[in-house]
Amino acid sequence: MGRRLIRGLSGATIFLVSVALLSVRQRGAPETPRYPGLREGMPEKLGQRSKVTPEDATGGNGREQKEQKDLEVHPLEGYGTKGSLTLGDIFIAVKTTKRFHQSRMELLLDTWISQVREQTYVFTDEEDDALKRRMGDHAIFTNCSAEHSHLALSCKMAAEFDAFLASGRSWFCHFDDDNYLNPWALLKLLSSYSAMWDVYLGKPSLNRPIRAFETLPNNQTKAVRFWFATGGAGFCISRKLASKMVPWASGRSFLSTSELIRLPDDCTVGYIIECKVGGRLLPNALFHSHLENLQLIPPSRLTQQVTLSYGVFENKLNVIELSGPFSPQEDPSRFRSLHCHLYPDTSWCLQAVGW
Repeated sequence: MGRRLIRGLSGATIFLVSVALLSVRQRGAPETPRYPGLREGMPEKLGQRSKVTPEDATGGNGREQKEQKDLEVHPLEGYGTKGSLTLGDIFIAVKTTKRFHQSRMELLLDTWISQVREQTYVFTDEEDDALKRRMGDHAIFTNCSAEHSHLALSCKMAAEFDAFLASGRSWFCHFDDDNYLNPWALLKLLSSYSAMWDVYLGKPSLNRPIRAFETLPNNQTKAVRFWFATGGAGFCISRKLASKMVPWASGRSFLSTSELIRLPDDCTVGYIIECKVGGRLLPNALFHSHLENLQLIPPSRLTQQVTLSYGVFENKLNVIELSGPFSPQEDPSRFRSLHCHLYPDTSWCLQAVGW
C-alpha cells in the first residue's frame, strides 16, 4: 500500500509539472521542457542530422520527388515462414543509457520485459548494480559513450548486432527504452516471414527516402538515398540478411560505416541494407514511435500493435489514449495501464482500485 501511494504521488508530481510547463507561453528562444524520462535523450530532429540534404526537410522539387524510390508494400508470398517460430527464436535488444535506468528501464522491467526476460538483452553505457540484479548477464555494459551522438549510438548498435550474431537466434529485433513491446504481436508478425529470407521490418519516420552524402577517398562524396526504419519504433532483421551485413555492421565496422554518412545508428542500418547489401525495407504499420501522434491509434486496436511509445512532441505530452486502471497522474506513459489490459493477472494490476 505504501509503495502504491509513493508511485501515485510521484506520478501526480510529474503530471502537475507537465501541465504547468505546457501552460507557459514561450518568448524568444524556446526553453526545452523537462519531463523525467519523457523528453531527455530523444533523437535530434532530422534536419539537424549532419550531411542530410535540404531536400529532406523541404521535400525537394517536383522532378526530384518523381525520381524518389517508392517504398513498396511487399506481398508476403516469397517471405513465408517454414516451421513454427517461438519467442526463443527472437533476440530482443533494448538500447538505453545510465541516466534512464530508473526513469525508463524500471518501467519496462516491471511491464513487458517481465514476460520475455530470457529473450531480452539491455545494452547500456555504464555499470549499474540494480539493473544487473534484475537482468543478470542479460544486462550488457558496452563502455560506449553516454552521448547522444551518431558514433555513441552506433557503438551500442554494433554491440547489439554482434551479440545477436553470437546468440544463434533467427531474428534480431531492436527497441528503444521508450518502447512498449507486445511480444505476442511481434511473434505473430515474424511468423509471417522466414528468417531464411532477406527481411528488414520496421516503420520509416519520413515519407521519402533519406538523402545523404557518402564519404569517398580523396575528399570526394557521393549522393545516396535509402529508406530506413526509425529506431524509435523498433525494427527486426532476419538472420539471413544480418549475415550479409557483417562486413559493414560487425564490430568497429559499424562505426566506420556510420562515419561514411555521419548519421545515427538506425539510418546506418538502412544504409547498409539498401546501399551495400541490396535489400529493401518492408514497412509495417504495427510499429510506433513518439514521432507520430499516438492518440490517433484507436484504443480498441492498441493490444494488436507490436510497439507503442510515449514522449513529448511539439511541447505536448504524446501518449496513447487508454482508460484505466491507472490514472494519467499515476501512469503518465500509460504503459502500466496497457500492461494490465494485456496481462490482467499481474499482481499490481489486481491491486488497482476498481480493476
